Amino acid sequence: MSPQRIYFLVHGTVQGVNFRYFTQKKATEGGVTGWVRNTDSGKVEGEAQGSPDAIKQFLKHIDQGPSHAKVVKLDKEERDVKDGESNFEVRS
Repeated sequence: MSPQRIYFLVHGTVQGVNFRYFTQKKATEGGVTGWVRNTDSGKVEGEAQGSPDAIKQFLKHIDQGPSHAKVVKLDKEERDVKDGESNFEVRS
């Protein structure tokens, strides 16, 4: 199965609740690469790449978020796969 890459934008109470590190942990556990960061508008955005099954599982986790988060909406878009990416990073 060829990898896929998605852009995601998480709306709700997602800043100040450890959301980016939760996202990194879930990505690393699932073998997903990419990045995540806070936006100036109070959302969290990022890109994730992995097998379709890994991406599906990853999105399920971030749609729920860590215990203190309240996700109200999760937008996602397909992106082009990037070669040579080896980890999932938290960006500031």
